[in-house]
Amino acid sequence: MLPILAVTGLAKEARLASGPGVVAIGAGGNPQRLRALLAARKPPNCRAVVSIGIAGGLAPDLAPGDVVIASEIIAGQHRYPADAHIADALMDRLADLGGSVRRSPIAGVETAILAVADKTALHIRTGAIAVDMESHVAADFAASHGLPFAAIRIVCDPADRAIPAFAAQALKPDGEPDIAAVLRALLRDPRRIGPLMHLARDSGRAFATLTRCRPLLGPGLGVP
Repeated sequence: MLPILAVTGLAKEARLASGPGVVAIGAGGNPQRLRALLAARKPPNCRAVVSIGIAGGLAPDLAPGDVVIASEIIAGQHRYPADAHIADALMDRLADLGGSVRRSPIAGVETAILAVADKTALHIRTGAIAVDMESHVAADFAASHGLPFAAIRIVCDPADRAIPAFAAQALKPDGEPDIAAVLRALLRDPRRIGPLMHLARDSGRAFATLTRCRPLLGPGLGVP
């Protein structure tokens, strides 16, 4: 049986998503590179596509670690519906894990949404409650090949907290964190350590939830 293709951004997300029956692919938060990697899969060699990883919160009542199951992905003028059967199965499985779980639109963007004002504007404009840089690419790939699509995204930075630009950009092409770049930024301006600590705390909560969600991709997901 063909595997499920898990589409991620960060290398850590890909490592968490990989497992029996699941092959992970990621591009370090670079949508264009992700498109190229997916286009190289000829044939796609998967039976479904699931976008999984952390996301930015857009709705003000979401906290780090909250789970969003996509009802659809909104990217500009494009809307990509999620497969209802897979979404139902994910919601059923998440009910056993506890915590906050919502089924709602997710926004897909080409560049990171860092500022609080930009998060608010995107939420008002689209109605999406979370945002990431991979789901719209994954959804488009799935649609082009007639494959079922779903998205599981865990809130990292809440709507009322900005992401430090230096931290968002400190990624290697493979999605691993560029620790040297972060240290150089802190040396240039030690005041950045406060926002960085907030981000580290939020991401810790998000990845803890993501680890608990990994078994959701196993057998019985509702994928033929």
